[in-house]
Amino acid sequence: MSNSSSSLSFPEAIATTQSLMAKMTDNKLNEAEIEQAVASIVSTKSGGRGFFVSYLTSDISLADNPSVGVINGLKTVPEVVSELLVKNLAMSSAMAVIHRRNNDQKNVAGSERVCRRTVNLMQQVKLDLVTEELQKLQTTIATGEGDYMDFLEQWGYDDEQQEVIQKAIFDNLI
Repeated sequence: MSNSSSSLSFPEAIATTQSLMAKMTDNKLNEAEIEQAVASIVSTKSGGRGFFVSYLTSDISLADNPSVGVINGLKTVPEVVSELLVKNLAMSSAMAVIHRRNNDQKNVAGSERVCRRTVNLMQQVKLDLVTEELQKLQTTIATGEGDYMDFLEQWGYDDEQQEVIQKAIFDNLI
């Protein structure tokens, strides 16, 4: 992966992750190389966002069973990774509600897959910061104020969506 992580834009991170996943699928990288590539991509927030968009939504099954290299690469940037995992859990849970309202079963399944993959990553990276961020999100939903208020307002999550997000937190992680 020749791109410098400090200069990866969101679209570049998506493309770099897709390239990485293709190499992983073709068994062209060892776990140390995968770890280094993932760590490089997720070292910035825009890079991390691009990585998770590509990785979690991919039709390739790699994200269903993350390799040691992926997990260890994610652990190198706990602040970025923890926040993005929590936001991906919230967004995929909330979007499943919208897709159900629209009777869009294909996208319901996609959102549920992203949610499952996110929970799996959270459980495998075992970062204390993930639990802290989940608790902050849960508190923000419960009290209507807190660290995640801007995030919730930005996406306009309604009461039902916020309930589903809380259920995802409780069912899977706290």
